[in-house]
Amino acid sequence: MKQERYVAYVGTYTHEHSIGIHIYDLDVNEGTMKERRVVNITNPSDLLVSGNKKFLYSITDDGVKAFKVLADGDLEPMNEQWIGGMRGCYLDVDDENRYVFVGGYHDGRVSMLHLNEDGSVGAIADGIFHKGLGRNAADRSSRPHVNCVKVTPDQKYLCAVDGGLDHVKVYKIDYANGKLKLADIIHGDLDSAPKMIRFSKDGKNAYVLNELKNTVDVYNYSEGENGTAFERIQTISTEDRKNDHSSSQNMEFSFDGRYLYCSNAGPNEISIFERDADTGKLMLVCITKISGDFPKALAVFPDNRHFMSLNHESNEICTFMINYEKKYALMHGRPQKIDKPNCVYIHKLEKDT
Repeated sequence: MKQERYVAYVGTYTHEHSIGIHIYDLDVNEGTMKERRVVNITNPSDLLVSGNKKFLYSITDDGVKAFKVLADGDLEPMNEQWIGGMRGCYLDVDDENRYVFVGGYHDGRVSMLHLNEDGSVGAIADGIFHKGLGRNAADRSSRPHVNCVKVTPDQKYLCAVDGGLDHVKVYKIDYANGKLKLADIIHGDLDSAPKMIRFSKDGKNAYVLNELKNTVDVYNYSEGENGTAFERIQTISTEDRKNDHSSSQNMEFSFDGRYLYCSNAGPNEISIFERDADTGKLMLVCITKISGDFPKALAVFPDNRHFMSLNHESNEICTFMINYEKKYALMHGRPQKIDKPNCVYIHKLEKDT
């Protein structure tokens, strides 16, 4: 049996020697990664591969840029489009590759852009600016800041996580007309500053990471005739002790959906939780130091036994091996130097090369 092959795409802010998307070959069994090449693009603050595995979409200073994913994982530039607002910070694509959705931290805008049949990015379909004030009218962080956009598992709604307003706006997606319509609001705790949302593989639960509270809110999720229903069933801390300088940054599930990983800047650590398959609730497995500064992003290897931490301020990627049974993680190999890493996506190659 031939071994499955994977690559990791790592986006970096344009800074000194860093110019865009770094492509790494992954050895999943060994938990190692080796850089192959770098693709030129300005400030890719987020990126992902489409559901059909044919295209990669990335934030860039001028909007969204599309690449064709080649058989060996290399990227071939296609086109880019302006999003109708300031530079975005996060993006998502529906499963059928009809639209790309962009969240804007700087201007509080949610943008919806057409995707063409050839995978390139088309014209703007819709755009909505969030309005209102959050914690403090004099505090710039209390203005709308869309940190994350995520299509729900049923593909009917778009969740826009607003850290300035302490809530998640849920929009009904009108695919036929290219429109977004507000359908629901998930209200977070005051001063929680929601950072991102993830859904369980079975689609039954939603998980909201809160940047300032350093917590994860767990919700039962359902969709019925009258719209969505988010019922909060748990709030769990990402810290083992209170730290006034902590800031939760990233949250990702393991490939098997059994474990949820969260990164905290300040104490510079990653918390690992086990998800109860029946209830959806989380139980802390362990917390590990990442031996670097500001773990802005993370990714779990497809073997579910290794993970990487992208340490933005110490300019490195550290990999770790996790022992769930004995509840500890250890650094695996030497850190890899890279300037200002901020996002990562692991992609399985479709065929041998």
